[in-house]
Amino acid sequence: MYKHISVLLNESIKYLNVKKDGIYVDCTLGGGGHSSEILKKIDKGHLYAFDQDEYAISKAQDKLNPIGKNYTIINSNFINIMDELNKQGITKVDGILYDLGVSSFQFDIPDRGFSYNFDAPLDMRMDQERELTAEIIVNEYSFHEIMNILYRYSEERFAKQIARKIEQKRKEKRIKTTFELVAIIKSALPQKVLSKKGHPAKKTFQALRIAVNDELRVFENSLTQALEMLNSDGRIVVISFHSLEDRIAKTVMREKVTIDIPKNIPVMPNIKPKFELLHKKVILPTEEELLNNNRARSAKLRAIKKI
Repeated sequence: MYKHISVLLNESIKYLNVKKDGIYVDCTLGGGGHSSEILKKIDKGHLYAFDQDEYAISKAQDKLNPIGKNYTIINSNFINIMDELNKQGITKVDGILYDLGVSSFQFDIPDRGFSYNFDAPLDMRMDQERELTAEIIVNEYSFHEIMNILYRYSEERFAKQIARKIEQKRKEKRIKTTFELVAIIKSALPQKVLSKKGHPAKKTFQALRIAVNDELRVFENSLTQALEMLNSDGRIVVISFHSLEDRIAKTVMREKVTIDIPKNIPVMPNIKPKFELLHKKVILPTEEELLNNNRARSAKLRAIKKI
């Protein structure tokens, strides 16, 4: 059964500092948890929410409609944030939220192929119109390409062994399901790893999902655009679940709050950055939230505002 629990909900709304007449963007509509809280706080303002998943959009509409009608759902990847908002006549906004990763229902619906807990086709597409699937990567990418995906996107220690085993098994028959891939992964790992806590296929599935959806490049491109669209005192909040996503958010934000003055150039006292970080340390879920929602355990929040 579909169930969605928004992560770091109170913290994200706090740092967005929602104004009643503001223009806000939820780049990751998902189950509509964050969007519904934003919608509750705006009166004369408007919410624009992005999602490329038709099922997510239908479920979110059921959640948002009883709250208000001053929202627009944009069925597009958030890499198109500037173009799509411009089409709506919007060039500047007061707040933008990114809740990265996979929505709970995408894990919980077996047919989507995101989870190693269900036997399903190897899909993993957030946008069902895309051609690239996890099945294509597993069966058609070279040994070195698969190894690099596993190492780069999940830092899988046994990337080489898993990629080699995939290469061997696909010669026998095409690898089509999640459980077939799980069995191959387990056969590639030493017993001491299999006996440890946690699912042995977690990192491989994570890496394949990121590769299928081109998540890192898409996020960095979108975040760069988003920063350009902020009004004065406008905020961006990023909730990430992966070290590489968090690194992108941290790097891009720090670049915006740093003044790079060449050597031998006198420092002018009136030169100040155009952006300001809203907290000194990364924001993590509380112990109470972790008890209620295990999927929040790897979440990190970063927030920035335009001065």
